[in-house]
Amino acid sequence: MSDSAEVSSLTLNRLSVYLRCLRRLREGGERRISSQELARRFHLSASQIRKDLAQFGEFGIRGVGYDVASLAERLTELLGLGREHRIVVVGMGNLGSALVRFPGFNEGPFRVVAGVDTDRTKVGRRVGGIQVRDAAELTGIVADTGAEIGVLAVPAESAQENYEALVAAGIRSVLNFAPVRLELDPAVPAKSVDLRIHLEELTYTLRNGSSGGSGAKPPPIRKRRG
Repeated sequence: MSDSAEVSSLTLNRLSVYLRCLRRLREGGERRISSQELARRFHLSASQIRKDLAQFGEFGIRGVGYDVASLAERLTELLGLGREHRIVVVGMGNLGSALVRFPGFNEGPFRVVAGVDTDRTKVGRRVGGIQVRDAAELTGIVADTGAEIGVLAVPAESAQENYEALVAAGIRSVLNFAPVRLELDPAVPAKSVDLRIHLEELTYTLRNGSSGGSGAKPPPIRKRRG
């Protein structure tokens, strides 16, 4: 299977996990590892590891395992992490400001190069390492900085228009934190992160997990005397 062929988002998510595990192994000085040992150490599935990697060619040697450094380098290449990706954050409220300061957006291949807002009281302020700019300047900002990833940290009611503004400005992909489903341009994919959905999955588990769907409350924690 070629690298450019269609790969599911679930597979890509797992490749990212494998890469993190391999980096930890490499930092620890390990040179080779089998799929079974990789799975055991990081609570993964050995058969799933082999199946996912087989989509992109042969990586391991039977009875010997994977070369940790070379496999990490190959996954870095497959995931497009071998070069810098510049990010512009739209919406510099509490969430947007936190994202600008988030180390994951400012390490390795990722770097926040701009933050924009329509609120005049926010424009001109420094947040993290950037100065908040006027959202009306978005097209020029994208052109000047070379940003290719847009992050939406705006209310649900303004997410669609801001997504369209990012598309018009030349952004190539979008990470959406607004709790709304966007109508997408086929050329500009978007991934949505709705934290409330994940919380509601957890509350379902709390209600239906150990209680067997009865909704019974867990026993109270007893206080120690004295």
